[in-house]
Amino acid sequence: MQRSEVEHVLRAAAAISQEKSFVLVGSQAVLLLLEKPPAALLLSAELDLYPALHPEKSDLIDGAIGALSTFHDTFGYHADGVGPETAVMPPDWMRRAHLTYLGEVTAICPELHDLAVSKCVAGRDKDADFVRVLIQAGLLDFNTLKERIGMLDKESCSVQQTLDWAERRRNEAMEFKP
Repeated sequence: MQRSEVEHVLRAAAAISQEKSFVLVGSQAVLLLLEKPPAALLLSAELDLYPALHPEKSDLIDGAIGALSTFHDTFGYHADGVGPETAVMPPDWMRRAHLTYLGEVTAICPELHDLAVSKCVAGRDKDADFVRVLIQAGLLDFNTLKERIGMLDKESCSVQQTLDWAERRRNEAMEFKP
C-alpha cells in the first residue's frame, strides 16, 4: 500500500460513514507515521480503521470498501472496518497518537511503539514480521516497547507472555540484521 492509497481509503470511508475522523490501528498506519517506511512494512493491501466517534459504523465501511468488494476489485486495496477492541494498546495511547489532516478527514494513528504493542499482543506471523522489521530498522526502542507492554491491563492480557513474545522477536531481528 502507498500513502496515496491510504488517503483514498480514508476519503471513501468518510463518504460512506459520513464521519470525519478515523483511528488507524493496523500496520499501514506507518504510512502516516513515518516519512519513508521500510518497504517490508508496506505489503498489506488493507487499511484497518474505525470511525473515532462512531466505531459501530465500521460495518458500513467493511461492506462497501472491504475485502472482496467492488472497491477492492477495482483498486487492489481495501478497508478493514474494525473496532476499538481490535488493537490492544496501553490505556493512555491516545495521548501519544499522531494526527494527520487530509482535507476535512483526520487520521488518528497510535505512536509507533503503541502500534507495535498491539502487534505483540496479537502475536501472529505477520505481526512478528512487522515487529522484527521495526527493530531491524532501528525504529523501535526496545525498552520503551517493554515499558508500554507493562502498562497493559493484566486482567485481560498476559503481560509476561507478551513480553516474552516481543523478546523473541528482538532476538530474531538481531540474529538476522542485514
